Amino acid sequence: MGGNSGQPGVDTAASLAEECPFGCVELPRRSTGRLIMHSMAMFGREFCYAVEAAYVTPVLLSVGLPRSLYSMVWLLSPVLGFLLQPVVGSASDYCRAGWGRRRPYILTLGVMMLLGMALYLNGDAIVSALTADPRRKLIWAITITMIGVVLFDFAADFIDGPIKAYLFDVCSHQDKERGLHYHALFTGFGGALGYLLGAIDWAHLKLGRVLGTEFQVMFFFSALVLILCFIIHLCSIPEAPLRDAAKDSLPQQASQHPPLSSDRMYEYGSIEKVKNGYVNPELVTQGGKNKNPAEQTQRRMTIKSLLRALVSMPPHYRCLCISHLIGWTAFLSNMLFFTDFMGQIVYHGNPYSAHNSTEFLVYERGVEVGCWGLCVNALFSSLYSYFQKALVSFIGLKGLYFTGYLLFGLGTGLIGLFPNVHSTLVLCASFGVMSSTLYTVPFNLMAEYHREEQEEQKKQAQGGGPAGSGRGQGLDCATLTCMVQLAQVLVGGGLGFLVSLAGSVAVVVLTASLAALIGCCFVAVFVRYVD
Repeated sequence: MGGNSGQPGVDTAASLAEECPFGCVELPRRSTGRLIMHSMAMFGREFCYAVEAAYVTPVLLSVGLPRSLYSMVWLLSPVLGFLLQPVVGSASDYCRAGWGRRRPYILTLGVMMLLGMALYLNGDAIVSALTADPRRKLIWAITITMIGVVLFDFAADFIDGPIKAYLFDVCSHQDKERGLHYHALFTGFGGALGYLLGAIDWAHLKLGRVLGTEFQVMFFFSALVLILCFIIHLCSIPEAPLRDAAKDSLPQQASQHPPLSSDRMYEYGSIEKVKNGYVNPELVTQGGKNKNPAEQTQRRMTIKSLLRALVSMPPHYRCLCISHLIGWTAFLSNMLFFTDFMGQIVYHGNPYSAHNSTEFLVYERGVEVGCWGLCVNALFSSLYSYFQKALVSFIGLKGLYFTGYLLFGLGTGLIGLFPNVHSTLVLCASFGVMSSTLYTVPFNLMAEYHREEQEEQKKQAQGGGPAGSGRGQGLDCATLTCMVQLAQVLVGGGLGFLVSLAGSVAVVVLTASLAALIGCCFVAVFVRYVD
């Protein structure tokens, strides 16, 4: 798909590095086809996310999960992700696999997503086939379903960081912006298709009768889409192996450039030895001369050094992470409970009634209509992503960021105050604006920060001043995306208490509205925008 998608030869990269040795070399433009192939991972991931958003609450309630354990399901995976994601992001900056730095992690997490879906969508059927004892069946069904949800959430949240770092590694600055645009576009398409299939009553169709239940139907489609999308993604753009590039470029560069100072090499985000998919020869030379492999391994990111690095991160990165945290807290508060909100508040159903009762059937109808609302959200997310590129020239990234939070805050507020079927479905479009905003604007800002730092390094080098260390894009992306896990911790730990206190899930939607409106003020006042 385009002849410019391959990697240039090592000699070319080395000669370019001689002219611009501080990571400012631009890669060849990537074809639209390659960027679309790269975006298929987001399509598959969001399709599976849509299935989870539509079905996980009904699945957990149908297997008899007690309310006391409800918050635990949403807390386990984000706690693990928040602690481990930046560490793994740092490790991927060092990965010396012949296949590249990011793709081995993406493949592993994709397999974990598939296994998690298999467990939470088929857990009840698996246990029913193995035991007939009602008590043992209840315990094991709850256990397997919870493990599946935690495993899927952990992998699906985790995988966003390596995917973004992969894009940043192999693309020029212009292609990063195009790639993020396609990521958001296909995220919306994937979500729309997932919600659309979730809104179909499969129990009365032939495929539903053949496979057993609607849960098995959704697993069949989810597994098929996920496998195909990740195969396409992993074959999209080749990565330069860190080991091979270092070996080839080191002899040519060692005699021509003095090693950089190592004083700041392991500050926050400064562990990147590869710029735009190629090794920065100065950092490799420095590592080869001054450090042995055992010492290098010891200097890699640990939990302790991670916490120290997060505390010392530059203020504009910290503000960007806080704004991302506020946005995802608002978004997840609404999305994780939306189908339950439709079933209980809008349709007045009861998920705890007998499965053949009118109250439960009404609740199921509300869940199906909620899936249509989430489908509206996903379609509008794609539509808004398409127009984002035109809008940014008029209102800038600041305007896009502020508008996304504002429209979501107003939309969820109206839904919570006036729970009507038709108005709720219309206002679901505001969810799509927020979704597109969260998937694009923060990462566009991060790309701008990286470009600004690279230009500053180039100016310092030309002026003969000390060169600053490059930022680790794997760690930066992981630090930003781990705010999603922290938001899940806040949502899982806090909303259960609020629902119990208020006695209604309507408080969830109102909480989302309040958080989004607070986020409006934060992104307008505290987030730094590059001119």
